[in-house]
Amino acid sequence: MTPPRSSASSVEEAPQSTQKVDSAYYDREVARLQVELVKQQEYIRAQGLKVVVIFEGRDAAGKGGAIQRITESLNPRAARVVALAAPTEREKSQWYFQRYVVHLPAAGEMVLLDRSWYNRAGVERVMGFSTDEEYEEFLRSCPEFERMLVRSGITIVKYWFSVSDAEQERRFQKRLKDPTKRWKLSPMDLEARNRWVDFSRAKDAMFAATDIPEAPWWVVEADVKKRARLNVMTHLLSQVPYEDLTPGAPELPPRPPIDDDYVRPPKESQHIIPDVVP
Repeated sequence: MTPPRSSASSVEEAPQSTQKVDSAYYDREVARLQVELVKQQEYIRAQGLKVVVIFEGRDAAGKGGAIQRITESLNPRAARVVALAAPTEREKSQWYFQRYVVHLPAAGEMVLLDRSWYNRAGVERVMGFSTDEEYEEFLRSCPEFERMLVRSGITIVKYWFSVSDAEQERRFQKRLKDPTKRWKLSPMDLEARNRWVDFSRAKDAMFAATDIPEAPWWVVEADVKKRARLNVMTHLLSQVPYEDLTPGAPELPPRPPIDDDYVRPPKESQHIIPDVVP
């Protein structure tokens, strides 16, 4: 006869995606992954690859923090972060994708889009900033636009950061109390907070129309920021296979002696910032 389960064993364990990450482990892994990302960037540069990484998701889902960890050690000349403001009146009159095309990578570059052309399927759809005709045209043309980019040699990696309503609310409340983060709560963010279900429906429709084999959507479970960052960094490394082409350290010859004829100007003649550190 099978013994009855104890009350402790009958309690379901929390999903792994909601489990906290040990800080020491996180720091070691971030450092290790950043080294690999530098190797990947060097391979992209050497091979003349063109990579676009799209970061989408709800407000406060952790997109910005993930982008910061990814790019922290990369050469900013070859890894650009693009976060466009609201379109101008002139841009509104252009072909919808036009203002994004100018930011696409050249050979050897990676571009990370902190929000992208998918604004039309998300915030513009939910907030009524686009017409039904513009929205339907986007869902028709976006897959073809991305297929065209892929055929031209651009690799597209699309991430959707998924966060629960409870966790999003917790982060909103935390931002309200932090003067350094309060700017992140725009009136648009606060209005979006009231339209959770509308955004969910918009995301589902967007996935149904644009989750294509050439550029699939990858969902990042983001209720735990540290876990999400490690997961997305690891996954990005797998999306652009690379070899270690890191150049060897150059030999530094001895420094030449300072010319005896050179005399530094007196410090009193310079504007030196006050030393306020105790």
